[in-house]
Amino acid sequence: MTKMIVGIREAKTNLSRLLKEVQKGAEITISDRGILVARLVPITEDSLSIEQRIENLERNGLLDPPPKNVRLLPPPLPVEEGIVQKYLQEDRD
Repeated sequence: MTKMIVGIREAKTNLSRLLKEVQKGAEITISDRGILVARLVPITEDSLSIEQRIENLERNGLLDPPPKNVRLLPPPLPVEEGIVQKYLQEDRD
């Protein structure tokens, strides 16, 4: 994987070119006056399950894990097909 560091001005000027490099697998770090502030990386999460994506968000601090004392709900009860629509229609009438 190719790694590059570019300044904000260069990133703004060459964003299309940089994104093409990222699509090819490059990792680009953007700096502001020598301080690293952001990374452009290819998206690879398409193959991850929803649970793995949530774990990644929690690990990166973008999502808080659920509290330990949360009671999980049981799965919904099976109902006869069309019964819900029937009750909704009765309620609307």
